[in-house]
Amino acid sequence: MASLHFCSECNNLLYPKADPGRRIMVYACRICNEEEIGENKCVYRNDLLTVTKEQVGVTTDLGMDPTLAHSNITCPHCGHDDAVFYQDQSKRKETRMILFFVCTKCNHSFTDPSLPQDNRPDT
Repeated sequence: MASLHFCSECNNLLYPKADPGRRIMVYACRICNEEEIGENKCVYRNDLLTVTKEQVGVTTDLGMDPTLAHSNITCPHCGHDDAVFYQDQSKRKETRMILFFVCTKCNHSFTDPSLPQDNRPDT
């Protein structure tokens, strides 16, 4: 795992540098020219995020939010026919236009039941 290294002489940051004469990587100080041989060959680590399906976010008291639009969709939990809806707010390219509904009576979160089962996000 890549980590920060500091100079033992002046406590400044050491930067990775190739030593072509010895054909090794060293960590060098840009202030006092101190060098130490790099034991770990990793100088950069790129962690890729895994792509996940859309998930219902925090929905506490969304049914009482006056700024959200209402829909006549029936709640699968209690059968009430009034729900507020919102779109997933994640900023990924893969995000589809999926609406999440919250029942105004029981606060149950759900997606449009007319969506095919394999296209529904995790709720």
